[in-house]
Amino acid sequence: MVQHMSQKRTIVTYKNGQLQEVEDEIVTEFPFTIHINGEEFATMVCTPTHLEELIIGFLASEGAILFRDDVTDLMIDESSGFAYVTLKSKIKTDQQHSKRFIGSCCGKSRQFYFQNDVRTAKTSMAKTRLKPEDCLNLMRMMQKNSLVFKNTGGVHNAALCTPSEILAGRADIGRHNAIDKLYGYSLLNKIPVRDKVIVFSGRISSEILIKAAKIGVGVVLSKSAPTDLAIQLADDLNITTVGFIRGESFNVYSHPERISDYSVAE
Repeated sequence: MVQHMSQKRTIVTYKNGQLQEVEDEIVTEFPFTIHINGEEFATMVCTPTHLEELIIGFLASEGAILFRDDVTDLMIDESSGFAYVTLKSKIKTDQQHSKRFIGSCCGKSRQFYFQNDVRTAKTSMAKTRLKPEDCLNLMRMMQKNSLVFKNTGGVHNAALCTPSEILAGRADIGRHNAIDKLYGYSLLNKIPVRDKVIVFSGRISSEILIKAAKIGVGVVLSKSAPTDLAIQLADDLNITTVGFIRGESFNVYSHPERISDYSVAE
């Protein structure tokens, strides 16, 4: 059975002082379990699209692979929600990985990041420069293309971009999944990412910032806020974080030198 991003459902809505039945579009929530070399590795809750990209991006983000070629076989059984991956090399599928449940809320601890994620995060060497209007335009383009969000209100959106155009946009109920899909897209298509930008609809948490660092981009743009730990990590990893991109304004929280006409008002 082919899964879809959303499903139609009859609901009761209250509007203009009246209760009435209407047909609504509800985003799909899809449990998805990955097995590696015959052992369970992780279960995530996701939106069932671009699943190969999600698998490749997730495994790269977890440090299980570096390149697509590290995977010798990949089989996705969409009807049952399982994926079976064979890697060239054995990896340690210990309790920390194989029994972890990754929900759509992304709740990990600071200690987890430092022990497991930072070892694979890259300090950005990006020379990317954006004009302020580039930041605004990229956010507008991503939102304009976000049809599933417009229809359901239930997904996060992320896009891999140059300073002037969107190369790929992905949506998922989990904001971390949307980023992993972009990582998988870049690996599957062998796209150089150092000079690219990630545009994002959700909060820039430390997890999102680290995922961006693992991909290798130097700029993250969001319509929402960063956390303090995300900003600290962005400072350390040489990543420009821009938040609250709304209308004609935004805030730059780290490494503002990549915003080309940056200057502090006297």
